[in-house]
Amino acid sequence: MLRACRKRSFSWLLAISFILGATTLGFHSGTAAAAGAVELYTPYLELSAPPGDSISYAIDVINHGSSTETVNIGFDAKGNQWNEQLTAGGRTVTRLAVKAGETQTVNLQLDVPLEVNKGTYAFQVNAGGVSLPLAVDVSEQGTFRTELTTDQANMEGHSDSTFTFSATLRNRTAEKQTYALAAQAEPGWDATFTDGGNSVTSVEVDPNGEKTISIAVKPPETVKAGTYKIPITAGNNSTSANTTVEAVVTGTYDLKLGTSNDVLSTDVTAGSTRHLDMVVTNSGSSELKGVSLSAETPSGWEATFEPATLDSIAPGQEAHVQATIKADKKALAGDYVVNVTAAAPEKSADAQLRVAVKTSVLWGWVGILIIIAVAAGIYYLFRKYGRR
Repeated sequence: MLRACRKRSFSWLLAISFILGATTLGFHSGTAAAAGAVELYTPYLELSAPPGDSISYAIDVINHGSSTETVNIGFDAKGNQWNEQLTAGGRTVTRLAVKAGETQTVNLQLDVPLEVNKGTYAFQVNAGGVSLPLAVDVSEQGTFRTELTTDQANMEGHSDSTFTFSATLRNRTAEKQTYALAAQAEPGWDATFTDGGNSVTSVEVDPNGEKTISIAVKPPETVKAGTYKIPITAGNNSTSANTTVEAVVTGTYDLKLGTSNDVLSTDVTAGSTRHLDMVVTNSGSSELKGVSLSAETPSGWEATFEPATLDSIAPGQEAHVQATIKADKKALAGDYVVNVTAAAPEKSADAQLRVAVKTSVLWGWVGILIIIAVAAGIYYLFRKYGRR
């Protein structure tokens, strides 16, 4: 009897153990199947990028199971201070439902910092109990700096020229920067900065952005021929950049116009001409070519020059031109102005001549004769009819 009870007890223990073991195995098998139902996939596990660049990963969340899987999706930066964003359908996503046998795609965007060391950085995307390791290879050493460059740093022109340079200001930092602009030109030089057609003394540049500015440099009137370097600076309390532009002044251009006796007044009789000796002087340091002379005269007047054009005048030299001014024959007595201009492609000069018109002597004699004739007529009439 006792043995029978022991056998029955032992059989019950075996049955209970079998049932518990089967139940335990059943639970463990279900968890493993659930974990293995989701797969994360992207074809590019490691990408290369420079500092300041952005990288995008398209990650597929695949459901290999027989029922819909709801998974939490997240990003592990592994301690790296990078900006990231997980999106689906254009919006940030943290939880997905994937039907059996289907795939949902999420996008991961990583922003490589500007201040970063060269090397390989590891990250991880987690979803449904599985992980997808990713890596970014930063191809060069990142910096916190500003760059100021010009495509054409050297320009040539004469002393009256305005030298205009185009410069690109790049902000290689992670913050918006305001840069003060300055030009260290020699005394007498005028330097101005233009952004979008407006004169400015400072500009704002977005993080990892750039801006094109125009630099206009004008030399003083007394500048001598030579090469002039103008340092340009864009900076603030945190960062700055410098560049240097060059203005090559080929020479000074100056022109003077006058008469041989330095007298700018004369007289003329109406309808007659007056000859003047005009002097054209090159008072600059560069040769002047193709100097032409012209005049602005009162109505009905004429002005001619011989020669009308001077081929060239050497620096410090002068040339003589014969000017002929002819007054209108109907001009009344009085003062008139004749403006004479000598012009070269680089420079021009004016001289204002005051011309006094006198009445013709002939008309004076005509007047006297008329008076005499009138007097004689009166006398005749008086003699003939006065006694009656």
